[in-house]
Amino acid sequence: MTPKDLAFANRLADAAGSVIRPKFRGDWAAETKSDNSAVTEADRGAEAVMRKMIEEERPGDGIIGEEYGVTHESASRQWVLDPIDGTQSFVAGRPIFGTLIALMQDGWPVLGVIDQPILNERWVGRIGEGTTLNGKPVKTRSCAGVEGMSLATTSPHCFDADQSDAWLNLVVNAYPKRPFPIYGGDCYNYAMLASGHVDCVMEAGLKIHDYAALVPVVEGAGGVMSDWQGNPLDQDSDGTVIALGDPARIEDVLAAMGSSELAPHVREASSPQTTILPRSGASGGFKFPLPGSD
Repeated sequence: MTPKDLAFANRLADAAGSVIRPKFRGDWAAETKSDNSAVTEADRGAEAVMRKMIEEERPGDGIIGEEYGVTHESASRQWVLDPIDGTQSFVAGRPIFGTLIALMQDGWPVLGVIDQPILNERWVGRIGEGTTLNGKPVKTRSCAGVEGMSLATTSPHCFDADQSDAWLNLVVNAYPKRPFPIYGGDCYNYAMLASGHVDCVMEAGLKIHDYAALVPVVEGAGGVMSDWQGNPLDQDSDGTVIALGDPARIEDVLAAMGSSELAPHVREASSPQTTILPRSGASGGFKFPLPGSD
Protein backbone atom coordinates (compact mmCIF):
# COMPACT_ATOMS: atom_id res chain seq x y z
CA MET A 1 0.00 0.00 0.00
CA THR A 2 1.30 3.42 -0.98
CA PRO A 3 0.24 7.07 -0.58
CA LYS A 4 -1.04 6.80 -4.15
CA ASP A 5 -3.41 4.03 -3.02
CA LEU A 6 -4.79 6.33 -0.33
CA ALA A 7 -5.29 9.16 -2.81
CA PHE A 8 -6.98 6.76 -5.21
CA ALA A 9 -9.32 5.44 -2.49
CA ASN A 10 -10.36 9.01 -1.72
CA ARG A 11 -11.08 9.61 -5.40
CA LEU A 12 -13.20 6.45 -5.50
CA ALA A 13 -15.22 7.73 -2.55
CA ASP A 14 -15.64 11.12 -4.22
CA ALA A 15 -16.92 9.46 -7.39
CA ALA A 16 -19.37 7.23 -5.51
CA GLY A 17 -20.68 10.18 -3.52
CA SER A 18 -21.34 12.15 -6.69
CA VAL A 19 -23.69 9.36 -7.80
CA ILE A 20 -25.38 8.83 -4.43
CA ARG A 21 -26.10 12.39 -3.29
CA PRO A 22 -28.51 13.38 -6.10
CA LYS A 23 -30.57 10.24 -5.47
CA PHE A 24 -30.86 10.57 -1.69
CA ARG A 25 -34.53 11.02 -0.73
CA GLY A 26 -35.31 11.00 -4.44
CA ASP A 27 -38.14 9.51 -6.48
CA TRP A 28 -37.15 5.96 -7.36
CA ALA A 29 -38.05 2.41 -6.37
CA ALA A 30 -35.88 -0.07 -4.49
CA GLU A 31 -35.61 -3.63 -5.74
CA THR A 32 -35.19 -6.84 -3.76
CA LYS A 33 -32.25 -9.10 -4.53
CA SER A 34 -32.21 -12.89 -4.31
CA ASP A 35 -30.99 -12.72 -0.70
CA ASN A 36 -33.96 -10.44 0.15
CA SER A 37 -31.74 -7.39 0.68
CA ALA A 38 -32.60 -4.09 -0.98
CA VAL A 39 -30.75 -2.54 -3.91
CA THR A 40 -31.27 0.77 -5.71
CA GLU A 41 -29.97 2.46 -8.83
CA ALA A 42 -27.71 4.44 -6.51
CA ASP A 43 -26.03 1.21 -5.32
CA ARG A 44 -25.44 0.02 -8.85
CA GLY A 45 -24.41 3.39 -10.24
CA ALA A 46 -21.93 4.09 -7.44
CA GLU A 47 -20.27 0.70 -7.77
CA ALA A 48 -20.15 0.99 -11.56
CA VAL A 49 -18.30 4.30 -11.48
CA MET A 50 -15.77 2.95 -8.96
CA ARG A 51 -15.20 -0.24 -10.93
CA LYS A 52 -14.61 1.75 -14.11
CA MET A 53 -11.92 3.81 -12.38
CA ILE A 54 -10.17 0.71 -11.01
CA GLU A 55 -10.30 -1.11 -14.35
CA GLU A 56 -8.84 1.91 -16.15
CA GLU A 57 -6.25 3.04 -13.61
CA ARG A 58 -5.37 -0.17 -11.75
CA PRO A 59 -5.92 -2.90 -14.36
CA GLY A 60 -3.80 -5.44 -12.50
CA ASP A 61 -5.82 -5.20 -9.30
CA GLY A 62 -8.83 -7.35 -8.54
CA ILE A 63 -12.28 -6.14 -7.53
CA ILE A 64 -14.78 -7.63 -5.09
CA GLY A 65 -18.05 -5.70 -5.31
CA GLU A 66 -21.40 -6.26 -3.66
CA GLU A 67 -23.41 -5.55 -6.80
CA TYR A 68 -21.22 -6.77 -9.67
CA GLY A 69 -19.12 -9.53 -8.14
CA VAL A 70 -15.46 -10.45 -8.53
CA THR A 71 -12.90 -9.73 -11.23
CA HIS A 72 -9.25 -10.87 -11.27
CA GLU A 73 -9.92 -13.18 -8.34
CA SER A 74 -6.29 -14.36 -8.16
CA ALA A 75 -4.80 -10.87 -7.91
CA SER A 76 -2.82 -10.25 -4.72
CA ARG A 77 -4.33 -6.76 -4.44
CA GLN A 78 -8.13 -6.59 -4.25
CA TRP A 79 -10.36 -3.52 -4.04
CA VAL A 80 -13.45 -4.37 -1.99
CA LEU A 81 -16.50 -2.20 -2.66
CA ASP A 82 -19.83 -1.79 -0.94
CA PRO A 83 -21.36 1.27 -2.61
CA ILE A 84 -24.11 1.71 -0.02
CA ASP A 85 -23.72 -0.22 3.20
CA GLY A 86 -27.10 0.28 4.82
CA THR A 87 -29.36 0.43 1.79
CA GLN A 88 -32.44 0.21 4.02
CA SER A 89 -31.35 3.42 5.75
CA PHE A 90 -30.71 5.04 2.37
CA VAL A 91 -34.18 4.02 1.19
CA ALA A 92 -35.70 5.40 4.40
CA GLY A 93 -33.91 8.73 3.95
CA ARG A 94 -31.70 8.23 7.01
CA PRO A 95 -28.09 9.43 6.53
CA ILE A 96 -26.48 6.65 8.55
CA PHE A 97 -25.42 4.51 5.59
CA GLY A 98 -21.98 4.66 4.05
CA THR A 99 -19.79 3.79 1.09
CA LEU A 100 -17.18 1.19 2.03
CA ILE A 101 -13.90 0.94 0.14
CA ALA A 102 -11.09 -1.40 1.15
CA LEU A 103 -7.78 -2.47 -0.31
CA MET A 104 -6.78 -6.02 0.60
CA GLN A 105 -3.27 -7.38 0.20
CA ASP A 106 -3.10 -11.18 0.03
CA GLY A 107 -6.50 -11.45 1.69
CA TRP A 108 -5.86 -8.98 4.53
CA PRO A 109 -7.44 -5.51 4.70
CA VAL A 110 -4.72 -2.83 4.77
CA LEU A 111 -6.68 0.31 3.81
CA GLY A 112 -10.28 1.20 4.61
CA VAL A 113 -12.65 4.08 3.91
CA ILE A 114 -16.08 4.71 5.45
CA ASP A 115 -17.66 7.59 3.57
CA GLN A 116 -20.97 9.21 4.54
CA PRO A 117 -21.67 11.34 1.45
CA ILE A 118 -24.70 13.22 2.80
CA LEU A 119 -23.08 14.41 6.03
CA ASN A 120 -19.70 14.81 4.29
CA GLU A 121 -17.94 12.59 6.83
CA ARG A 122 -15.08 10.35 5.79
CA TRP A 123 -13.13 8.00 8.02
CA VAL A 124 -9.88 6.66 6.57
CA GLY A 125 -7.77 3.98 8.22
CA ARG A 126 -4.52 2.30 7.25
CA ILE A 127 -2.82 -0.62 8.95
CA GLY A 128 0.16 0.75 10.83
CA GLU A 129 -1.17 4.30 10.65
CA GLY A 130 -3.81 6.24 12.55
CA THR A 131 -7.44 6.75 11.52
CA THR A 132 -8.75 10.14 10.52
CA LEU A 133 -12.17 11.75 10.17
CA ASN A 134 -12.04 14.41 7.47
CA GLY A 135 -8.28 14.55 7.93
CA LYS A 136 -8.26 14.87 11.73
CA PRO A 137 -7.12 11.97 13.97
CA VAL A 138 -9.76 10.02 15.89
CA LYS A 139 -9.37 7.52 18.72
CA THR A 140 -11.53 4.89 20.36
CA ARG A 141 -12.23 5.10 24.09
CA SER A 142 -11.25 2.77 26.93
CA CYS A 143 -13.66 0.79 29.11
CA ALA A 144 -13.35 -0.37 32.72
CA GLY A 145 -15.29 -3.55 31.94
CA VAL A 146 -18.26 -5.03 30.11
CA GLU A 147 -20.82 -3.46 32.45
CA GLY A 148 -21.64 0.00 31.20
CA MET A 149 -20.41 -0.56 27.65
CA SER A 150 -22.33 1.08 24.82
CA LEU A 151 -23.36 -1.81 22.54
CA ALA A 152 -24.63 -1.68 18.96
CA THR A 153 -25.85 -4.02 16.25
CA THR A 154 -27.67 -3.30 13.02
CA SER A 155 -30.56 -5.66 13.81
CA PRO A 156 -31.06 -8.55 16.23
CA HIS A 157 -33.13 -10.19 13.48
CA CYS A 158 -29.86 -10.92 11.66
CA PHE A 159 -28.91 -13.45 14.36
CA ASP A 160 -29.94 -17.10 14.44
CA ALA A 161 -31.10 -18.62 17.74
CA ASP A 162 -27.62 -19.39 19.10
CA GLN A 163 -26.27 -16.05 17.95
CA SER A 164 -29.21 -14.29 19.60
CA ASP A 165 -28.30 -15.97 22.88
CA ALA A 166 -24.70 -14.72 22.55
CA TRP A 167 -25.92 -11.18 21.85
CA LEU A 168 -28.33 -11.24 24.79
CA ASN A 169 -25.62 -12.67 27.05
CA LEU A 170 -23.53 -9.62 26.23
CA VAL A 171 -26.45 -7.20 26.53
CA VAL A 172 -27.46 -8.42 29.97
CA ASN A 173 -23.88 -8.09 31.20
CA ALA A 174 -23.50 -4.59 29.78
CA TYR A 175 -26.93 -3.41 30.95
CA PRO A 176 -27.73 -5.42 34.10
CA LYS A 177 -30.85 -3.38 34.99
CA ARG A 178 -32.31 -2.02 31.76
CA PRO A 179 -31.38 -2.93 28.18
CA PHE A 180 -30.46 0.07 26.06
CA PRO A 181 -28.37 -1.23 23.14
CA ILE A 182 -28.21 0.73 19.89
CA TYR A 183 -30.08 -0.76 16.92
CA GLY A 184 -29.63 0.27 13.30
CA GLY A 185 -26.59 1.97 11.86
CA ASP A 186 -24.71 -0.56 9.70
CA CYS A 187 -21.20 0.79 9.00
CA TYR A 188 -21.97 4.05 10.80
CA ASN A 189 -21.81 2.21 14.14
CA TYR A 190 -18.20 1.27 13.41
CA ALA A 191 -17.38 4.85 12.46
CA MET A 192 -18.86 6.03 15.76
CA LEU A 193 -16.79 3.41 17.58
CA ALA A 194 -13.63 4.64 15.84
CA SER A 195 -14.49 8.18 16.96
CA GLY A 196 -14.97 7.12 20.59
CA HIS A 197 -18.78 7.33 20.83
CA VAL A 198 -19.64 3.59 20.88
CA ASP A 199 -17.77 0.83 22.72
CA CYS A 200 -18.72 -2.43 21.01
CA VAL A 201 -20.44 -3.55 17.81
CA MET A 202 -21.47 -7.17 17.36
CA GLU A 203 -22.86 -8.69 14.16
CA ALA A 204 -23.18 -11.92 12.20
CA GLY A 205 -23.80 -12.95 8.62
CA LEU A 206 -21.47 -10.31 7.16
CA LYS A 207 -19.67 -10.74 3.86
CA ILE A 208 -16.22 -9.52 2.95
CA HIS A 209 -17.58 -6.32 1.37
CA ASP A 210 -19.39 -5.59 4.65
CA TYR A 211 -16.34 -5.69 6.92
CA ALA A 212 -13.09 -5.34 4.95
CA ALA A 213 -13.08 -1.53 5.06
CA LEU A 214 -14.05 -1.46 8.73
CA VAL A 215 -10.96 -3.29 10.00
CA PRO A 216 -8.31 -0.64 9.17
CA VAL A 217 -10.63 2.15 10.34
CA VAL A 218 -11.37 0.58 13.73
CA GLU A 219 -7.87 -0.76 14.37
CA GLY A 220 -6.17 2.41 13.14
CA ALA A 221 -8.19 4.30 15.77
CA GLY A 222 -6.92 2.00 18.52
CA GLY A 223 -9.67 -0.62 18.54
CA VAL A 224 -9.75 -4.27 17.58
CA MET A 225 -11.91 -6.41 15.30
CA SER A 226 -12.30 -10.17 15.39
CA ASP A 227 -14.72 -12.98 14.75
CA TRP A 228 -16.72 -14.43 17.64
CA GLN A 229 -13.83 -16.74 18.60
CA GLY A 230 -11.34 -13.88 18.82
CA ASN A 231 -9.59 -14.53 15.51
CA PRO A 232 -8.53 -11.58 13.31
CA LEU A 233 -10.67 -10.89 10.25
CA ASP A 234 -9.51 -11.73 6.74
CA GLN A 235 -11.03 -12.76 3.44
CA ASP A 236 -11.92 -16.23 4.76
CA SER A 237 -13.59 -15.21 8.03
CA ASP A 238 -16.95 -16.74 8.90
CA GLY A 239 -18.99 -13.52 8.91
CA THR A 240 -19.29 -13.11 12.67
CA VAL A 241 -17.81 -9.78 13.73
CA ILE A 242 -16.97 -7.99 16.93
CA ALA A 243 -15.56 -4.47 16.93
CA LEU A 244 -14.30 -3.20 20.26
CA GLY A 245 -12.91 0.19 21.10
CA ASP A 246 -10.77 -1.08 23.98
CA PRO A 247 -8.69 -4.13 22.95
CA ALA A 248 -8.05 -4.90 26.62
CA ARG A 249 -11.70 -5.91 26.98
CA ILE A 250 -11.88 -8.43 24.11
CA GLU A 251 -11.47 -11.49 26.34
CA ASP A 252 -14.14 -10.20 28.73
CA VAL A 253 -16.58 -9.54 25.89
CA LEU A 254 -16.09 -13.00 24.40
CA ALA A 255 -16.51 -14.60 27.82
CA ALA A 256 -19.68 -12.57 28.48
CA MET A 257 -21.10 -13.84 25.20
CA GLY A 258 -20.75 -17.35 26.58
CA SER A 259 -18.67 -18.64 23.68
CA SER A 260 -17.46 -22.21 24.15
CA GLU A 261 -15.11 -22.11 21.14
CA LEU A 262 -12.68 -19.32 21.92
CA ALA A 263 -9.37 -19.11 20.13
CA PRO A 264 -6.60 -20.54 22.39
CA HIS A 265 -4.93 -17.16 23.01
CA VAL A 266 -8.29 -15.72 24.06
CA ARG A 267 -9.19 -18.62 26.35
CA GLU A 268 -5.87 -18.33 28.16
CA ALA A 269 -6.29 -14.59 28.69
CA SER A 270 -9.99 -14.59 29.64
CA SER A 271 -10.72 -12.86 32.94
CA PRO A 272 -12.12 -15.23 35.59
CA GLN A 273 -13.92 -12.25 37.13
CA THR A 274 -16.30 -11.85 34.16
CA THR A 275 -19.82 -12.55 35.39
CA ILE A 276 -22.26 -14.39 33.14
CA LEU A 277 -25.66 -13.39 34.41
CA PRO A 278 -28.24 -16.19 34.41
CA ARG A 279 -30.86 -16.50 31.75
CA SER A 280 -34.52 -16.57 32.79
CA GLY A 281 -37.03 -19.00 31.40
CA ALA A 282 -36.68 -21.88 28.99
CA SER A 283 -37.21 -19.92 25.79
CA GLY A 284 -33.57 -18.91 25.36
CA GLY A 285 -34.26 -15.25 26.08
CA PHE A 286 -33.81 -12.95 29.07
CA LYS A 287 -36.37 -11.26 31.27
CA PHE A 288 -35.11 -7.73 31.74
CA PRO A 289 -36.50 -5.60 34.58
CA LEU A 290 -39.11 -3.16 33.36
CA PRO A 291 -38.85 0.55 34.16
CA GLY A 292 -39.83 1.07 37.79
CA SER A 293 -39.45 -2.60 38.71
CA ASP A 294 -36.06 -2.42 40.44
